[in-house]
Amino acid sequence: MIRRCLIAATVMAVLFGSSPGFAGVKVRFVNPERYTDAESSGGGRAGTLAEFRGYLEALGNRYLAPGQAMSIDVLDIDLAGQLEPRGHGTEVRVMRDVTPPRIRLHYTLSGKGGGTRSGDDVLSDISYQSGGRSPIGQLSYEKALLNDWFRRVAGTQ
Repeated sequence: MIRRCLIAATVMAVLFGSSPGFAGVKVRFVNPERYTDAESSGGGRAGTLAEFRGYLEALGNRYLAPGQAMSIDVLDIDLAGQLEPRGHGTEVRVMRDVTPPRIRLHYTLSGKGGGTRSGDDVLSDISYQSGGRSPIGQLSYEKALLNDWFRRVAGTQ
């Protein structure tokens, strides 16, 4: 029974994963060792990048139309807040108005009508703490920025 399920899942992945109607996002992190601040408390730099990749891919599944594809080069990340030492070798991220999240990226959006569009954007929100959004989960301020940007670029606003 398990073997049949695995075979069926593999066949479906091959059939639908290579379908011309498949919408997807390809994320590339350019020189992540030089990012301003990508050290989150949930796994350091690697955990932050994995969280960003998964979130951008989920946004693609949600907002890209069939046949659309987006390539995103993340050029810099500066997470909301700032890490500050708190005794015994520990650090805590402290949020202040003067430490907003900032993400710099380059993107290429293709498909849906044959057009290709690309650009460079710097995402930031200086009023990130007073925007009426409650911080829920890890990287919530950065995810809100990415969500708003993705909807605007994909034309789903």
